[in-house]
Amino acid sequence: MWTPLQQGRVPDLIADRILALISSEKLHPGSKLPPERELATLLGTSRPSLREALRALQVKGHVEIRHGAGVFVADPATTRSLREAVFAEEMSLAELFDMREVLELPAVSWAAANQDREKLAAVRKAFEALDEASARDKMDWARLQQLDAAFHLSIVRAAGNRFLSQTLTVLQDILARGMETTLRVPGRLERSRVDHRKILEAVLDGQPSIARRAAAVHIRGARKAAFARLHDENASV
Repeated sequence: MWTPLQQGRVPDLIADRILALISSEKLHPGSKLPPERELATLLGTSRPSLREALRALQVKGHVEIRHGAGVFVADPATTRSLREAVFAEEMSLAELFDMREVLELPAVSWAAANQDREKLAAVRKAFEALDEASARDKMDWARLQQLDAAFHLSIVRAAGNRFLSQTLTVLQDILARGMETTLRVPGRLERSRVDHRKILEAVLDGQPSIARRAAAVHIRGARKAAFARLHDENASV
């Protein structure tokens, strides 16, 4: 995706290329750009021109330059605003699960309807990694949480809705908070594996309504498990 630039003011051309990759979702929030020397070579430009373009993109909030770490795609303004709205105060567990339904139910429906083969292949790959990790005798809970979130986020990407895609990092925060209270609940992991497979099959088969119902069952089951765990913890205090 990094090809030499055409004629024009070089810093502007560089910025336009990076913005086009972000817009087309070839670069996602959090994606790291190639190192400066490598990227300048790929684009066929000078490093000073590249630095000027990156500084301009940083000023506009499109990238984040982390000294010593590299250049990363920044969260869109809509994502930052949504995160501030959601986490400006400590949200209740009920509100977090409500947000999951608001974001994920349309996502699975659209993913099933759109049938973007490339993105659905990523959904299948994410499911297979999660399912394999879920079946291990010795459980790595931190890794499992990452893979679980990755599966749900891959479906949101497959939905093909650009605004919804901009909520990915917020949804990831919401998923992480909910999973902390559910993954280790007895029986929840097995139930979740069944739910995930049903969601996957409905999405791959192009059945939006079935996919939406399967996702609703999954999220509400997770909600129930989370509140059961909180009830048990409060009872033991």
